[in-house]
Amino acid sequence: MRVIAGVYRSRPLVAPSGMETRPTSDRLRETLFNILASRMGGCHFLDLYAGSGAVGIEAISRGAEHVWFVENRAAAIKAIRANLMSLNILDGYTLETHSAAAVLERMPRQGAIADIVFLDPPYEAETEYLQTLEFFGSARGATMLAADALVIAEHSSRTSLPEQIASLEKTRVVKQGDAALSFFAAGALSQVK
Repeated sequence: MRVIAGVYRSRPLVAPSGMETRPTSDRLRETLFNILASRMGGCHFLDLYAGSGAVGIEAISRGAEHVWFVENRAAAIKAIRANLMSLNILDGYTLETHSAAAVLERMPRQGAIADIVFLDPPYEAETEYLQTLEFFGSARGATMLAADALVIAEHSSRTSLPEQIASLEKTRVVKQGDAALSFFAAGALSQVK
């Protein structure tokens, strides 16, 4: 596993030990960030269920101003810290070591605003997908989203997420092997083609 492009291009990353984490493949990260390229400079990026931190680190490498890494598993937190340290990334991020639900409960009160939200819970945790998407589709969750924000879920290509969840509308699905990326926007404000 490595950083695909940007400031830290080709630098190696470590993944948490054990089978609890399924890192986003290099190929899928490349596809994701090719789609997001025009949005990366200066963006605020929320990496939920961050695992190794590879997606959030890719965002930093490509110009994100701030990344929130949200992860509560000890092995994954250790890997995120090791990756940030090996790349000498000292600022421009916040590491939240609590569950996604707990962090999302607190972040709106802190005035956090994200341009891009990426969520990648374990594929079998269907309720995590729906609860997180429902939160961002709610009035409270919408306060955390910039006007043209995207919410992107990585999931099994055999699973289909709903076309609409509260105020979020699915705008695009990209399938690659066993994985898929579903892009959501609030209403029809931001169409990703």
